[in-house]
Amino acid sequence: MTVEGASPVADVQHRHALALLGSIQITLIFTLSAIAVPLPRIGQEFGLQRPDLILLSAAYGLTFAGLLLLGGRLADRYGGRRMLTAGLALFAAASAVAPFAPGIGTLIAARFAQGAGAALVAPAAMAVLRVTFSSPAAYRRAMATWGGLSVLGATAGNLLSGVILSLLSWRWTFVPPVVVAVAALFLASRSLPPTAANRGRALDLTGALLATAGIVLTSYGLVVTDTHPWSSAGVLVPLLGGAALLVAFLCAERRVHDPLLPTAFLLGRRRALALLAIASSACGTAMTFVVLSLHLQQARDWSPLQTSAAFVPFAVVLISSGRVAGPLIIRYGAQAVTTAGLGTAAAGLALLALTGLDAHIPYAYGLLPGLVLLPAGAAASFGGAAVLTTEGVPQEQTGLAGSVLNSAMELGPTVLFAVLLTLGSDARSLGATGITLVALALLNHRSTK
Repeated sequence: MTVEGASPVADVQHRHALALLGSIQITLIFTLSAIAVPLPRIGQEFGLQRPDLILLSAAYGLTFAGLLLLGGRLADRYGGRRMLTAGLALFAAASAVAPFAPGIGTLIAARFAQGAGAALVAPAAMAVLRVTFSSPAAYRRAMATWGGLSVLGATAGNLLSGVILSLLSWRWTFVPPVVVAVAALFLASRSLPPTAANRGRALDLTGALLATAGIVLTSYGLVVTDTHPWSSAGVLVPLLGGAALLVAFLCAERRVHDPLLPTAFLLGRRRALALLAIASSACGTAMTFVVLSLHLQQARDWSPLQTSAAFVPFAVVLISSGRVAGPLIIRYGAQAVTTAGLGTAAAGLALLALTGLDAHIPYAYGLLPGLVLLPAGAAASFGGAAVLTTEGVPQEQTGLAGSVLNSAMELGPTVLFAVLLTLGSDARSLGATGITLVALALLNHRSTK
């Protein structure tokens, strides 16, 4: 990625910074998704029941999503690079504990700590990215690339975890995050520019506590619907408690001078639609990974390695589409690319719902077309929506923008996923997600007129 007006030396530095920050972002989402394939083996070794496995799977995402708003404010107040380093240190330490966990308690605690570190790292990385690419045009191109990194991380998690599990122990699936985090800590001070602190900004700890508790409780309530009926106390208590805390958070934010999440930040139609596009696209890709992984191993009796190999075309198309998303956004505009991406991803989900889950239809005809269209559309919608989310944001609110963008990526696979999975069958859930993407595409198209 060449930066206009930059010297050759500066351009190389920008490339190195983007590569480092992009690798960190990919690793954060890799850590979220890589747990899915090894879960059965972990359950066998520790003698776990399904509720324990659900909690282990969700632990990282709960603290990641819950602490993102606080992480964004800390990045804006103390400087992006400083908080990036602090978050990486926590993330690396927690990741180093996980492979040696003697029992499920230690492993769950490590996953919670990983999520807390990730919540500091993700918005801080975007704050550093903003300083690195200071011109609006360069930052726009960088964000177009950034938008597709999360789904690339999720794809890498599904692919590599299957390979690792086939060759080694499940414990080795926790090693790549350690390697990347330690390398990033070593390179951060050499490759990343310093970022200014803004200590005049208040932290709004009350808002942070209410938001974190509300998001974690609500997300947990939705997660356990997999093992409890919606009418049970195990679901209703965290859902209602979390909802009450989130209402209290919104009320409290209207009374403070420097709120954790300014209401005006979410009121813009384009930004609101972009965040919904990110959440829905993330839900669609996450649902595809989970549903197809179970389908291939249970209905078609494929091995973990074969299941991972089935997603190779998905990864290839995703990388290729991500490379062309930036030039398309520059030429046609972020909103048009987002709309086209949502429509294409919806077509992929429709094909998977119609033919992908029929074990009698060969992979090349039943699954492959959907696994090509979905990543092509997802890369475009993520890239365009990331640009729309951060467009016009003052530099001192870059951490806030990063936390909101990553919250949409985290809450989409949690909140929307849990709701859509209650529709009765995997095909209906995939189809309903596709319909949601079509509706958002139409709303985006109308807003351009």
